[in-house]
Parts: sequence; C-alpha cells; structure tokens
Amino acid sequence: MLHRSLPPLFAMSLAVAASGVTASPTAPVIAIDTGNVAGSTDAGVSSWKGIPFAAPPVGKLRWRPPAPAKPWPGVRPATAYAADCMQVPFPSDAAPLGTTPSEDCLYLNVWKPAGAKGPLPVIVWIYGGGFVNGGASPPTYSGAELAKQGALVVSFNYRIGRFGFFAHPQLTRETGASGIVGNYGFMDQIAALEWVRRNVAAFGGDPANVTIAGESAGGMSVNTLLTSPMSKGLFAKAVVMSGGDGGTAPTPLADVEQIGVNFATGKGIAANDPKALAKLRALPADAIADGLNLANFMQRDKPTYHGPYVDGKLAIDSRAAFAEGRMHKVPVMIGATSADIGGKTGYMVAGARSLAGTLAGHGAPVYAYRFSYVHQANDKPDAGAGHATDIPFFFDTVALKYGAQTTPRDLGVGKAMSTYMVNFAKRGDPNGAGLPAWERYARATDAIMDFTADGAPVMGKDAWGADIDGAQTTPAKPGERR
Repeated sequence: MLHRSLPPLFAMSLAVAASGVTASPTAPVIAIDTGNVAGSTDAGVSSWKGIPFAAPPVGKLRWRPPAPAKPWPGVRPATAYAADCMQVPFPSDAAPLGTTPSEDCLYLNVWKPAGAKGPLPVIVWIYGGGFVNGGASPPTYSGAELAKQGALVVSFNYRIGRFGFFAHPQLTRETGASGIVGNYGFMDQIAALEWVRRNVAAFGGDPANVTIAGESAGGMSVNTLLTSPMSKGLFAKAVVMSGGDGGTAPTPLADVEQIGVNFATGKGIAANDPKALAKLRALPADAIADGLNLANFMQRDKPTYHGPYVDGKLAIDSRAAFAEGRMHKVPVMIGATSADIGGKTGYMVAGARSLAGTLAGHGAPVYAYRFSYVHQANDKPDAGAGHATDIPFFFDTVALKYGAQTTPRDLGVGKAMSTYMVNFAKRGDPNGAGLPAWERYARATDAIMDFTADGAPVMGKDAWGADIDGAQTTPAKPGERR
C-alpha cells in the first residue's frame, strides 16, 4: 500500500497495463543539417539515436575542437546508441554503460512524444562520472519517460579523461593565442548545444526553450555553462544536481601542461621532443586511457591527469563569476542528495545551498531541493540517499534501474520528481496540478523542497541550514571534482 501522505499524483502501481500502443519499426524521417535520419517508435515515444553532431575526434583531430560532422547521402539509420566516449569503465558505476567505449563517440540521441508537433520544451542531459567516466547510453538516462510527459529530450556524449581534458606545451603552441587548449570535453558540450539550436525544431522541439541538466560532473558542467561567455543564448533554464558550489580555484595553464608532460614522459615521449604531439596522437586509445577511471584517478604519485581547468575563454573562474553576478540569469533548479559526497556540510550539499543563495541573491529564479528518499529495496535505508541516487527519479526510469525490486512508492517518487522536472522545462517553474507547491528559494526564507525518506515531497525551511552555515566548507581541489 502506498504511503497515505502521498498526493493523488503519486498513487501508482508497478503493473503496466496494455495501452494499445504498438511498436513501430520506424519513426518519421527527419531532415537535419547533415542529412536525413530514421529512428523508431515504441510505446508512444519516437527516438533517434546515434546521430553525429561532430566529426570523429580521432587521429589528427585528437585534442582539437570538435569539427563539423560530415554530411551523408540517403537516410541514416538512427535506432541504436553509438559508442560512449573512450574510458575504462568503473566497476561500481551507478549507471553502467550500454556500449563499448570508443574514441569515435561524438553522437547524440533524441526522444519525443510520438506524433507531437511542438514546439516542445527541450531537456538536454549532461552525464556525470568525475570527467573520467560516463556516457549517454545507460538505460537510467533514457529520455522516453520524460517524453511521455510532453518534453523533447536530448542526450549526448562528450570527451572525458585525457581525451577530453589534456594540455601540453606543444598543444598550446599549435592552438595559438586565439584558441582554447585543454577543455575539449566542454567544447563538445558547446557543440552539442549548438546542434540543438540548429536542428531541434525539425524534431518538434523549441530551440528557444532549452533546459540543460546534469549531475555530478554534469552538474559542474552546467555551472561552467551558466558562466561561460561561449554558451550565451544556447539555453533558457538549468538544472544542477550535485554540482558543488559553482567552481574550483583556477590552475595556471603551465601547471596543467606539466601534468600532460608527465603523462607523455611516462610513454617515452620527452618534453623537448619536437614531434611529441604527433607521437601522442599516434598512441592507441587504450594507451591514452591508461587505466584511468573513478577508482584510481587520484591515486598516482605524479599526476598524469588534471581534468577541467579555467581557460579564461570557455571555462572562466565560475566561483568568482557567480559571486559577482556575471552569469546567465536563467531559472535554476539546484540540489543534492542527503548522503552526498562530503556529507551534510560537504562540497555537494553545502555547495548546492550556497550556490542557490548566491544565484537567488542576483535575481535568478531558483528552486532548491534535497533528495532524501532511499528506494525501498535498499538494505541500508538509514544511511540516506547516496550520490547519484536521485537520477532515475528525475528521469522516471526507476523501474529500469531497480527492476522487479521497484515498489509503488518508488514509482510515485519518480513520477513526482520527473513531473517537477518537465514542468520546470516547460515554463521555468516546477509547480503544477497534483503536486505540493514548490516555492522559489531566498536566503531570508531558506525554504527547500525535500523529497523525504517516506516518499512525500515536503516544502519547508532547510532543517540543516544552521549546521551548514556554522561549518567551514572547503572548496573542491582540482583533483577532487566528481
């Protein structure tokens, strides 16, 4: 039986009755700027998967900004995920990949309600994984359930690890003063959003109503995009899930270059070798990955990977920018899980609270949350909601995540969170019929939406506010971004 305090919207069951919707082998052929794509339709949702939004970043294009995708003749099948970006999968990943990673990975996916003409609100998903793991293919990230609620959903891959974030003195010289070196993963994110602006209307999406959403490293990416001069006009709303406090301390390019030199030296390529960059680009992808993943990327005596850094053009000092109000003042939904990394007063929970206050103080509409719900099959419910456990509830993919262990209450929380998400994407306000009212955040009232342990969303003053404010929070260091 459902918890009796749940609103009517949450009264759901596990049984999925036959709806009369039958699967179709193809969705309408869509003409985009590089050719025609044919997807598939199932259970009322049309999808197109594996669409290239940039050229394969291989060979001479390794460690370069994303190049335009090559047009194709005829109709390109778009019914399966393309490869996730090259990485060493993380054994305990909360969202295991559904493909075999490859360096040829700059592809995206689209879901929409079958037959909907639009213009539909667009939700663009940016995955997490510490900037060393992650991809668009995990079933948890399927956009089908959000599409059933009236949104058009886009997910995409971006380069990670040393493929996405790498600097070397020869790369800096090759790039020149007018270019950007090092943050290729962020460049991919910009390229994907530019693809959305150019092409999403062909699928029925509204390019003027795009919401970017990301968790962990994806949430940090959203923070970067909120302050980047290069993302202006590419989105209208943002969702930051466990994205910290808005930035990290800038690291000099010379220090990031030295980490690249450390890696090259370990591969027998001397720092003063005039052909160092060519030799690095000639290394096989496995040698560049070199075992790097979330399990070990901080466990090396001499660092050989840095991750994102402040380049001053795409990725600026976002912490300083937020403090000074130099960001895109769009509506923002922001929060973290109750047992997130660092605990109650740590970087994720306290960081989200701090950034919510900063954004609201500069006039941005902010909706703050804490996710305290633990799915009912969890054998340690008193430990709280761990990092990334809110994702399947935002996507309404709880049943895909937990399978036969999924309970009606789990489904109810998923329906509530996903409905808030779609409402927010539609109009910049998560509120709607059948849902508890979600107030805008302000420091004076300190009111957040808590998705409580018993499954009911409860709006009220942050019960942890005094503890968080009384603690000394420590900004993340460059190697600590997750």
